Amino acid sequence: MSKKIAILATNGFEESELQSPKEYLEQQGWTAHIVSPESGTIKAWAEKDWGKDYQVDKSLNEVNASEYDALVLPGGVINPDHLRTNEKALSFVRDFFQQHKPVAAICHGPQVLINAGVVEGRNMTSVNSISEDLKNAGARWEDREVIVDQGLVTSRTPKDLPAFNAKMVEEIKEGKHQEQTL
Repeated sequence: MSKKIAILATNGFEESELQSPKEYLEQQGWTAHIVSPESGTIKAWAEKDWGKDYQVDKSLNEVNASEYDALVLPGGVINPDHLRTNEKALSFVRDFFQQHKPVAAICHGPQVLINAGVVEGRNMTSVNSISEDLKNAGARWEDREVIVDQGLVTSRTPKDLPAFNAKMVEEIKEGKHQEQTL
């Protein structure tokens, strides 16, 4: 069955954390759209310097969570810092939770979830540097390669991408999660 997944990102996303999940989703025969506050292209951060430009498929103004089966939030330091202060981005994220759809966030990506107000009471992981932020927002944080909590998949860093991608696809195949709450 064909699926359509939104990957929410802006300039400064960690390149491997967008590229690897996108390719993995497309290997399933699914469509993966890069959704951004900007149209045109966005620039990756590739470990220690700027990476390639990536074509934005849809701007936030053109999309609705109801059009997608799941949401992916890549990390990087710059990307989530911009998205977590963008009300359209936060509303888009909240809509996936309200519609009980799978959400996958890696590295610093969960910072967007904190500002969207959707982490309280959840079992999660992330890059260690934001563990206290997640705990302060009410999440139960653990240092593990991947954690799944009612359709929410979280991982720590690019080295966890194989486990992250596998669990993300598993959750998307399962579909909506009725227990998921705001």
